[in-house]
Amino acid sequence: MPTESPRPGRDRSMTGPAPQDGPPGPAAVPPAAGPGVAGRRGPALVVLCFVQFMLVLDDNVVSVALPTLRDDLGFSTAGLAWVVNAYFLAFGGLLLLFGRMADLLGRRRVFLTGVAVFGAASLVCGLAQEPWQLVAGRFAQGAGAAMASPAAVALIALLYPGTRERARAFGIWGGIAGLGGTAGLVISGALTGLASWRWIFLINLPVALAAVVLLPRLVPESRAGRAARLDVPGAVLGTGALVALVYGLLRTAESGWGDPGAAGPLVLAVLLAAAFFAVEARTAEPLVPLSFLAFRFRAVANGTTLLFSAAMYAMAFLLMVHLQTVLDYRPLTAGLAYLPYGGGILIGMWLSSRAVTRLGARPALVLSFLITAAGLLLLAGVAPSDGYASGVLPGMLVTSLGCGLSLPALTVAALTGTTGEDAGLGSAVLTSVQQVGGAVGVAVFVGLATRRRDAPAAGQDPLDAATEGFSFALTTAAAVLVLGAALIAALLRGPAAKA
Repeated sequence: MPTESPRPGRDRSMTGPAPQDGPPGPAAVPPAAGPGVAGRRGPALVVLCFVQFMLVLDDNVVSVALPTLRDDLGFSTAGLAWVVNAYFLAFGGLLLLFGRMADLLGRRRVFLTGVAVFGAASLVCGLAQEPWQLVAGRFAQGAGAAMASPAAVALIALLYPGTRERARAFGIWGGIAGLGGTAGLVISGALTGLASWRWIFLINLPVALAAVVLLPRLVPESRAGRAARLDVPGAVLGTGALVALVYGLLRTAESGWGDPGAAGPLVLAVLLAAAFFAVEARTAEPLVPLSFLAFRFRAVANGTTLLFSAAMYAMAFLLMVHLQTVLDYRPLTAGLAYLPYGGGILIGMWLSSRAVTRLGARPALVLSFLITAAGLLLLAGVAPSDGYASGVLPGMLVTSLGCGLSLPALTVAALTGTTGEDAGLGSAVLTSVQQVGGAVGVAVFVGLATRRRDAPAAGQDPLDAATEGFSFALTTAAAVLVLGAALIAALLRGPAAKA
């Protein structure tokens, strides 16, 4: 995209071609990929990928450490869910706001601020002595990730303007993200089992420090040429509604629906959500234009993504606790036990594009949801006396295969009909839905497991009670995926569904 060379006092716009004083030459490329920068693109991509690895790793790094955290800091089971949900809520609730802020204030600046916030929050988490300190640190980590992640994506797109080189760069980026998701469990298990759970947070500090020091030397600043108004009221109302909803669901899990302390936050969540939609309908530049959500194909795709994320994040939480609490796995063993899950996802993702091409998006998604539901039902049957190969592994492999089949197809469906003008918005909405779905799913299904576990029959063994709660929650999650498959079959119609 040709632009003129930046002059003193002028904004380095990334939104379109600038006037030229003469014919464009070889250097007429976006400033982020201009002369002197091309040779630094490789090191810049390495730094950005390391940060993304750190962010994805912390998305699930606490999973293995949850039982240890519960014992060391005195969490209840429902309270423990906040260690996971605080990150999801901040990341999902603030992603759209900070993505727009990066365009307005400068992508490099917002990225570096996010990395610094993430690093400081990791230090708070690693030094936490009370449950509230760890939860507050996790919320700040999510806010830092919401700043850094969309800004990093924009920086990579500007560093690699060509279609083929950009695809290659994002392929590396995606591979590193996938590696972080699987490696996080192994690293967490190793650090928790061999050292201390505190190191799963403290290892972020060298990566954050290196990024803050190196990136300003590798990537110039860039920002949008057109001033945009930040929809701060929309972000505050939307995030507030999510926090109130999850808090109310967790309180309900502990004390039942008749508790005013649970009903109040749920009512507040409804009021804040209504206010959010009212603000979005009236503001000139909303976080999410309602017309974007009105497109039925995307609406169904994002709605079923919410259900899918709720079931899968809850499964990861519950299974990791079950492995260590009921099956008595050590943290390192539990982390290693998840390695086949990563392999199953990779195979499923490899098959997904072929399934969509041969069957169409709608049949492929219905099939993948049903396979995932079958895997959850297999996991729901894992008893305290079952071994890994005969009990845990079959359900884990089937679930991971269905998950790998689902994720790319859901992404394609959620971005159907987007253009160069709103593809970034579509991606941000999808990521937000995934994070919010994870928070709601952990709150709901952990609550179901807790209530079923805490109401055992007379003389029932505690391990059997815990297994009953685990089984009930995963069976319900499987039913949610079957509902999602039914919604896709009934509502995801149109030419894109057959593509």
